[in-house]
Amino acid sequence: MTAAQHPSRPGEVDLDFPREWVEFYDPDNPEHLIAADLTWLLSRWTCVFGTPACLGITAGRPDDGCCSHGAFLCDDDDRANLDDAVAQLTADDWQLRDKGLGKKGYLEYDENDGEQQLRTRTVKGACIFLNRSDFPGGAGCALHLKAMRLGVEPLTMKPEVCWQLPIRRSQEWITRPDETEVLKTTITEFDRRGWGPGGEDLNWYCSGAPGAHIGTRQVWQSLAPELTELLGAKAYAELAAICSRRNELGLVAVHPATAAATHP
Repeated sequence: MTAAQHPSRPGEVDLDFPREWVEFYDPDNPEHLIAADLTWLLSRWTCVFGTPACLGITAGRPDDGCCSHGAFLCDDDDRANLDDAVAQLTADDWQLRDKGLGKKGYLEYDENDGEQQLRTRTVKGACIFLNRSDFPGGAGCALHLKAMRLGVEPLTMKPEVCWQLPIRRSQEWITRPDETEVLKTTITEFDRRGWGPGGEDLNWYCSGAPGAHIGTRQVWQSLAPELTELLGAKAYAELAAICSRRNELGLVAVHPATAAATHP
């Protein structure tokens, strides 16, 4: 089955197509139900930042990738983690360090879902932590690059929204027929709709673009650290076993962007 192309984005697949799901209980918590989108997790999506395949979410700024608008912080812990990471950045790591540590700082308030919320400040059209292409220390997120130099996972130094993308995790309490409650965690693709009404305005988005579905590993493998952080070690191990078994059986609802990249 071939999914149609996105109606206004010919380089991307449509947002609506068949998906395979699996539900299982967290081995560490019988009151935690996990619903996982196997179509996404068994896709070949990979980050293509810094390559010609990345067109950027803002027109005319492909070098920004998805870093044009800054990142909203989730809570006090997210801010504390970022503050600790910033303290480790040197001028060789961070192109805009002088601005970030200057009077205006590296955070500012902006409206998010009708509320004022802290986000990383933007400078000349992109996140203050984005090293531009002319920076000798390397183009890309200064936090990500520093983590790689230190040999630690980038998720330990970046804002939560940055390292979670393009995974979308949602959680809700659900009542079962016997009136008992369980926490349901859903893991799926953070596609354009994940951004709300503004998602349609993005110049380009990677999760539905065949040019970004060229990974040598599937998402459940390449994003194992992120999924482990979101679900816990035992739940991720269970998810990995399920994905491995599903590969052996053959996925019915293959992600159309992966299919297009594999058989153009």
